[in-house]
Formats: sequence, structure tokens, C-alpha cells
Amino acid sequence: MIPPKGECLPLEPTPSPFHLPHASTAGADDVVAVGGDLSPGTILSGYRGGMFPMHLPDGTLAWWSPAERGVIPPGNFQISHSLRRSLRRFHISYDLDPEGVIDGCADPTRPHGWITDEIKNAYLELFRLGWLHTVESWDDDGNLAGGLYGVSIGGLFAGESMFSRQRDASKVALAHLVGHLSRVTGYLLDVQWVTAHLASLGAVGISRSEYMRKLPAALAAPSPWELSPPEG
Repeated sequence: MIPPKGECLPLEPTPSPFHLPHASTAGADDVVAVGGDLSPGTILSGYRGGMFPMHLPDGTLAWWSPAERGVIPPGNFQISHSLRRSLRRFHISYDLDPEGVIDGCADPTRPHGWITDEIKNAYLELFRLGWLHTVESWDDDGNLAGGLYGVSIGGLFAGESMFSRQRDASKVALAHLVGHLSRVTGYLLDVQWVTAHLASLGAVGISRSEYMRKLPAALAAPSPWELSPPEG
């Protein structure tokens, strides 16, 4: 479950030995920089500078800041009638099975897969330090039906990936995430790029410059993960 305040998470890692440029210096391309590593300090430095890591097709590590950034603004999440019905079909947990969630997102049969073992191990280390959080959807038989994971720094939740093995399971997880984030003011829910699927749930695209204007306040905002777990 969500670590209670007494556990003193998250833990600040060793600073990165690499200097990542600030995303505000980027041009029209979504890639800001290449190289570096996936140590916790480097990854957190990237998010704090408006970027996230993902490999290029040739395997080179790159740091991305989309020219049009996908976000779900507070109050903008859309719950359809079918999703409202699905909310009653699954049981929700937080931070219970991070490896299972990442494995679900990394399923090699999914198109456009990008989550390597290196990425998985790096983000599991972020989980151990208290920076990564997951939301899991379970069916009545105790099967992991879907979920999502992302990095949380202050009021920023940088969503990385989501998956479903049963209809609407990831949407239900996202709905609960939005409800949890909404318990604090000033949060920023980053979904990287706007897809048709995310747009149907309320995601919109904002310019990189607007995202970078919003980011400092979000990083300084209270973290909803320092609160007690939500009920229900």
C-alpha cells in the first residue's frame, strides 16, 4: 500500500554524475538529449527538468520532452457510463505489485513495446526508494486485470505506462489515480503524449513551454502519496 508518513519515503538518491540539459532549451524535436544512465539520481534529474527517458530505435538512451505534452488537467477526467459501470467490477490496490504492473506494461506481444529489462530494473529501484507508484486493478478471482505506474515528485505524477488484460481495467486504475491525486491542490498529471485513448479520458496537449511553466509549482506542491491510503 502507499507508504505511511512514518516510513520517511521517498529517499533522495545519490546525485547523477551527468548534467542533463533543461527541457526549455530543446528545439522542435521531442528528443532533448542522448546518453547518460538510468540511475535513480539521473532519472529524477530528468523529470525535474521536464524530461523522461526512453530508448531510441537503435538502443541509445534518450531524454524526451514532447513539443506537445499530454496532460490530464484537474477536473478534466472523463468517466463514461460504461466506465462508471466498470468501476464496480474491480478491486483497487496501490503499490502492491509493482513488478507485476511493469511486466504487464512490458508484455512483448503489445505493439510499440519500449520497456526493456534495464528500464524495468531502474523503475523498480525507484519504487524501492519511494518515487514510483502503481495502481492495480484486480478481478474477483484475485487476478491482476490491469494497472498503471508512474513517478511522483511532489505534486507531479509522471505516468509511464498502463495495461489491461480485461476490459476497462486500466481505465479504472486511472480513475482511482485521479481521485487520489485530487486530494491535494496543485497536482500535475503528465501522460507524455496524447493518444486517442487518453483523449477520450480527458487528456489534452499543451506546449512544452506551458508544461515547463507549470512544472515548478507542481514539483513544490504537497505529495498525495504522503497521505494515508484512500478508502474504498
